[in-house]
Amino acid sequence: MALASSVKVVLGSLAFAIFWVLAVFPAVPFLPIGRTAGSLLGAMLMVVFRVLTPDQAYAAIDLPILGLLFGTMVVSVYLEKADMFKYLENLLSWKSKGAKDLLCRICLISAISSALFTNDTSCVVLTKFVLKIARQHNLPPQPFLLALASSANIGSSATPIGNPQNLVIAVQSKISFGSFLSGILPAMLVGVVVNALILLSMYWRPLSIQKDETDAAVDIVEEVDVDSHCFLPARMSHIISLNSQKWYSRLETINVQGSPNVHGNMDHVETTRNHLSSNENEIHRVPCGTLDSARKSSASKELEDVVSSEGKEDLTIRWQRMLWKSCVYLITIGMLIALLMGLNMSWTTITAALALVVLDFKDARPCLEKVPYPLLILFCGMFITIDGFNKTGIPRTLWDLMAPYAQIDHASGIAVLAIVILVLSNLASNVPTVLLLGGRVAASVADEKKAWLILAWVSTVAGNLSLLGSASNLIVCEEARKAPRQYTLSFWSHLKFGLPSTLIVTAIGLILIQ
Repeated sequence: MALASSVKVVLGSLAFAIFWVLAVFPAVPFLPIGRTAGSLLGAMLMVVFRVLTPDQAYAAIDLPILGLLFGTMVVSVYLEKADMFKYLENLLSWKSKGAKDLLCRICLISAISSALFTNDTSCVVLTKFVLKIARQHNLPPQPFLLALASSANIGSSATPIGNPQNLVIAVQSKISFGSFLSGILPAMLVGVVVNALILLSMYWRPLSIQKDETDAAVDIVEEVDVDSHCFLPARMSHIISLNSQKWYSRLETINVQGSPNVHGNMDHVETTRNHLSSNENEIHRVPCGTLDSARKSSASKELEDVVSSEGKEDLTIRWQRMLWKSCVYLITIGMLIALLMGLNMSWTTITAALALVVLDFKDARPCLEKVPYPLLILFCGMFITIDGFNKTGIPRTLWDLMAPYAQIDHASGIAVLAIVILVLSNLASNVPTVLLLGGRVAASVADEKKAWLILAWVSTVAGNLSLLGSASNLIVCEEARKAPRQYTLSFWSHLKFGLPSTLIVTAIGLILIQ
C-alpha cells in the first residue's frame, strides 16, 4: 500500500499523535482530559480532517470485540458479588509457611485468576488484601505488589479473555479458545515460575527477616473487622458478656410484661440463664447473680418463638445465598466449557452475563453500573483512530521495510519481531500495538497462528517492563496509594525488577510457544 496524499498523511499523523500523547500521558498539563476523551478526540479528528468518512469510522468499530469485553466484565462483577475473590484471598493466607511461601502463592493465584477473570479485575480486588497480609506479618509490601502485578500480566496471556489485547487477537485471528490456551499455556506456567524466582532472588534478604511478633499482633488487632475473621480471645469474652446482658434484659422485659398471678414451668428459661451464667463464669471467673425460680410459661413460649423464627430465617437466607453462589459458579464454568468447545466467544460471554443477570432476580442496575464503560468508549475511539492512521499508509510502509528481518522461521527474525513489539507496547501501549501490527505480522509469515500467539505473548509480558507499561501496574500502584497506610510503588523500583524479568520471561516464552 502506497502512502496517501500529503495532506491526509500530515493530518492523519497529527490526529494519531494527539491520541498517542493522551494515551501515554493522560494528565498532560496542556490537555489533561484523560485516555478515554483522548481516544474520542483522535477519532473525531480523523473524521474532521477527512482521513475517514463517517461511514468508514462507524465500520471501524469492532462490535465482536466490544461484546466480548462487555460480557467478560459483567461476569467478573457477578463473580465478585458471589465472593469468588474472597475465596482466592483466603487461599493466600491458608496455612502459610512464611514470606517466601506467601509470595509464591500470590504469583500463582494472581496468574490463574487473571487468566479467567482478566488481569485488571484481579489486581483491583487482590491489592488491598495483599497489603493487609504484608502488614499483619510485618513484611515489606513492595515484593508482594510486584508479584501481584507482574504475575497478573503473565497469567492473562494464556487466554483470550485474560486482557484486552488478547480479545482483539482472538477475534481478528479467529483462533479458538482451546487452541489459544494450548499454544500459550506452557509459556505462561514457566513464565510465572521464572518470575517468582526472580522476585525471590531480588528480595530474598528482606523476606528472610523474622517478623516482630509484638508489632504483628498490634497490626492484627487494628485490622479486626467483620471481613477479616480475626477474633481474639479478649474480644470474644467481651462479645459473650454483651450478648449475655442482652439475653438477661430480654428476659426481664418479658417478665415485667406478664401477669403476676400466672405461674408456670420455666425450666427452659432457667436452663438458658444458667448456661449463660456458666459461660460467663468460665471466661471471667466472676459469679453472676441468681435468677428467680418462678417464671411464667407465656414468657418462655414467647422467647422460644422468637429464637426459633430468627434461626429459621437466618438458615433460609444462608441456604438461598449458597444456592445462588453455586449457580453463579456453574454458569461461569459452563461459559468456559463453551469457549473451549469453540463456540462464538462474544455471544458466549454475553449469554453467560445475561444468565447471571436473570439468576440474580433483582434490578441489574447496581451491578451493571460497576462495568467500566469508559473502557468500552476508549476502545471505540481507538478503533477509529488506528484505522484512520492505517489509511495514511505509514504503518504499512514501515512494516515493509522491517518485514524481511522479522520472519519467524528463524531465531533472529523472532528476536527482531519481539523487540519491535516490546518497544511499541511500551511507547504506544499494547492494544494500539496489536491493532497496528496484528494483520501485517500474520499476513507476512507462513505460520499465522504462531505469529498471532507471539504477538499476544510479547505484547502482554511487555507490560511488566515499566510502571506505565500496563494498566494492571497502574491499578496496583493506585490501590496501594489509596490504602489506609499509603504505600507508593515508584517508577524506578518497578523498572529495577521489570527490566530483567520482562527480558528473561519473554525469551523463555518465545521458545515454548507452539
